[in-house]
Amino acid sequence: MASELRVNTLKDASGNNSVGMSTVAEGTAKAWVRGGNDASLTDSFNISSGTDLNTGYYRYAFSSAMANANYSGGGFAFSGSAKYSNYETATTAHAEVNTFVDSGSKSDSTNSSQYHGDLA
Repeated sequence: MASELRVNTLKDASGNNSVGMSTVAEGTAKAWVRGGNDASLTDSFNISSGTDLNTGYYRYAFSSAMANANYSGGGFAFSGSAKYSNYETATTAHAEVNTFVDSGSKSDSTNSSQYHGDLA
């Protein structure tokens, strides 16, 4: 039988550093990924797969869908000549990421992104 724990506030073992459950539930990343330059998953949370769509263009599928496509995402590229990334297309099922060099052209790169919002 499953059990359920209902609390309003969490505190550390000494009774200090309290945090409300709304901060825990709404303020944590609902998904994150560190992907290879071929969209392979190096490590992730709530990401079921990665797809290499084109040069510097990757799609990461969520294991558990987002409630809507209005979630926030951000990330960066950190290998080779790639300097930055942006998240381009958002659906409840996946997010798409582009990685670029300073000139603005796309470049395959190891990348990292995280997504904040509500799960379905």
